[in-house]
Amino acid sequence: MSKISAADKSIPDILSKKFAIDYYQREFLWASKQIEELLNDLFSAFSLDFDEKHARNAVKEYKHYFLGSIIISKSGEKYYIVDGQQRLTSLTLLLIYLYHAISESDSNEGQRSEIRRLIARHEFDENTYNIDFQYDSDRAKCMKYLFEENQIFDNEPQSISTRNIIESYREIKQVFSENLNIKIPYFIDWLLGKVYLVEISANSNEDAYTIFETVNDRGLSLTPTDMLKSYLLSKISDDPKRKKASEIWRSRITSLHDLGKNEESSAIKNWLRSQYAVNILDYEKIGSGFHRWIRDENTLINLKTESDFVAFIEQDLEFYAEWYKNIHNYAGNYTHGLEAIYYNNQNKFTLQYPVLMSALKPSDSHEDIIQKLRLISNFLDILVHRYMWNWKSTQEKYMRQNMFDLIKIIRGENIEKMSNILFQKLEDDDSKFSSNRSFGLRGRNGNNVHDILARITEYIEVNSGRNSRYTDYIVRRTKAGYQIEHIWANKFDRHKDEFAHEAEFFECRNLIGGLLLLEKQINASLGDDEYSKKCVHYLKQNLLAESFNEIGYEKNPGFRKFIQENNLNFTPHSEFKKIDIDVRQQLYLTLAEKIWDPHKIKNIN
Repeated sequence: MSKISAADKSIPDILSKKFAIDYYQREFLWASKQIEELLNDLFSAFSLDFDEKHARNAVKEYKHYFLGSIIISKSGEKYYIVDGQQRLTSLTLLLIYLYHAISESDSNEGQRSEIRRLIARHEFDENTYNIDFQYDSDRAKCMKYLFEENQIFDNEPQSISTRNIIESYREIKQVFSENLNIKIPYFIDWLLGKVYLVEISANSNEDAYTIFETVNDRGLSLTPTDMLKSYLLSKISDDPKRKKASEIWRSRITSLHDLGKNEESSAIKNWLRSQYAVNILDYEKIGSGFHRWIRDENTLINLKTESDFVAFIEQDLEFYAEWYKNIHNYAGNYTHGLEAIYYNNQNKFTLQYPVLMSALKPSDSHEDIIQKLRLISNFLDILVHRYMWNWKSTQEKYMRQNMFDLIKIIRGENIEKMSNILFQKLEDDDSKFSSNRSFGLRGRNGNNVHDILARITEYIEVNSGRNSRYTDYIVRRTKAGYQIEHIWANKFDRHKDEFAHEAEFFECRNLIGGLLLLEKQINASLGDDEYSKKCVHYLKQNLLAESFNEIGYEKNPGFRKFIQENNLNFTPHSEFKKIDIDVRQQLYLTLAEKIWDPHKIKNIN
């Protein structure tokens, strides 16, 4: 690397140059919080010396203020910002605001001309801006609109950078409106004459990416997503291709960012794990630093030529980012035909993402992709509920290896072969529902029991001709939420004729056959009532609760038909003894085996 130099420079010294924001730079991420901090720091430093009685020429005696450092490199007539684009963009926004805020009097004309020169130069009847956002046309349009039209740019769709520029500019206006004691002409004199940055310069543009990576990767000031972008684009030398790839990257990452915090990072991790991880070590490395993993393993994923890097962004990123987004939507919204993705998400089974994505290929038709998602999500739904029923943990740390092994087996497979693989894995699995005939509340599995009761209730109602209310049943923590109802009150004295020991009573009381889901308010109102009183109120609840009362059968012909066609041992209970819990326990087990029947994997179409 060539020798680098450093010198302190004023803002006019810095912004008199023409800068470019290169391809490896991240989005503009400063927003109201960072802008408020910057302005408060500047105001505080300025106010230490400022006095309203001062003449303007007194400002030249004010103290200097150090605003940090930037790193630049030069190539031809352009200077490239290696590190510091957040600060320089923010300073430019501040100058745009000051340019419009200062009055157009003769005494201020010199300041306006100086500020204008630091923002843009008028050449060949148009403005050329001192910061050239060559790989981000939306950002360039936004800055131009703020300066030339003095209006907020609000065209849709907006990139992450554009949104933050708009938010930052609004914050600048807000902060100045709250600090009316700041005399703008004095503040401008101080800002342009007394505020300094340290400019660190590299002598060649070839060193720019290396400096950028060293400064940011080791200090973790950039995200792995930012670093991956810079690495991939650095391998595309053709400028039009690189610009197009940069635009696609920004568009896709923005759409993923809109899903929620760190979703763009999650999408990339799951994509890479699903398609390229060869062993569990790869899987872990992708999770801890996917940008480094790709750089180290680029031949493993066939990133050899410039065309490979272009295709990696324009085809692979485009495809898997879109389907991650779709899966994320299915996980958050109950979607007919893809309900299992929603169910898995409700059970916090986040490992479904790489497993679902592993079978997808860019050459797949939309219909085949939906079919694959249905197959895999239903397989996972069955497996997860079998584990829950057998009191096995489905936490990621316990399931990671099994899911990675599955990813390798189904990666890119066709539908028929994948269906056979998944069905056989369920057949070979030893966690059957019949393996545990004593399932119920135990330890801290209340959420699991709640979910299974919700699924059983939904299954009965849908197959009896009613609409699904699963999304209602899983709500727990609101006034309109549902709670697990113990049919037996916590009163051992009422059951001494059947149990010699209190522990036996509690064990039987917690069996799933002695449980229901009831609305929170109804559940609270029933309290410790006897079963005979509760049973009347069950008629106003869900169909599973209604089935305890004989009236529930009389008014529901669809329910009776469902019972008959499936040969189910539903029966009303005039009283509720231990034998009644045993009958219900077996009934619920039978229902679980029907709901989560592996043969459904073979019959999905």
